[in-house]
Amino acid sequence: MSKHKDKIAKIFEHPISGNIDATRLVRALEHYGAEVDMNKKHRALIHFKDKEYSLALSHRNELSKDAIVGLRHFLEEVGLTPDTL
Repeated sequence: MSKHKDKIAKIFEHPISGNIDATRLVRALEHYGAEVDMNKKHRALIHFKDKEYSLALSHRNELSKDAIVGLRHFLEEVGLTPDTL
C-alpha cells in the first residue's frame, strides 16, 4: 500500500485514529486530485469533484476525531475511499 493510500485509509479506521498528521493528509488528498486551500483561520478548504469541504485544523497539526468523522463522510460522498483507490 502506498503512503498516500495509507493516509486516506487512516481516516476510515475503527476506532478513529487520534494522531493523523494534517500536513501529510493534505499531501495525500492532493495526490489523488483534490485541490486544498489553506486559510488563516486554521481551516483547509478541500475541493474535489465539484464539492467542497472545510476541514478544521488544530495548532498541533493533528485532526480532532470530529474533524476525521466529517472528512470521512465527505470522502465517501465523493468516492475517495480505500476500496476505490
